[in-house]
Amino acid sequence: MAIPAPGTAAPDFTLTAHDGKRYTLKDFRGKSVVLYFYPKDDTSGCTKEACSFRDSLAAIKRKGAAVLGVSPDGEASHRKFSDKYDLNFPLLADEGKEVLQKYGVWQEKSMYGRKYMGVVRTTFIIDPKGKVAAVFEKVKVEGHADEVLKALSA
Repeated sequence: MAIPAPGTAAPDFTLTAHDGKRYTLKDFRGKSVVLYFYPKDDTSGCTKEACSFRDSLAAIKRKGAAVLGVSPDGEASHRKFSDKYDLNFPLLADEGKEVLQKYGVWQEKSMYGRKYMGVVRTTFIIDPKGKVAAVFEKVKVEGHADEVLKALSA
């Protein structure tokens, strides 16, 4: 599936987080959501990204937004990752890759000439009405949380 474009309705979902709670996008109506997709728990780039969102969460909340991280890892992996780095927002498990596909971030990738399917690091800002407000594709981790904060301020 294609990546949802700004101005379109964000695909709804229900996923279980590392804390065992089930979250649906509709739960966040009335506030903005920073929905970020990442490849794998406890890897260098994903850890940097998660920790930068953790460190920016107070500022993001002041903008009226929540942060949700999504990867194909399971709840137990998310729990371990969250506990290890004291993450202060939900990590959602999409082991079936349904939400990854709805958002168009489960794509063919290539490393050392080998092709495989994986998560393309992508962040969506979803507005309080449930529409996609901004999309950051092929995210570079360094400075990304600041980029998201600027977009929330716009």
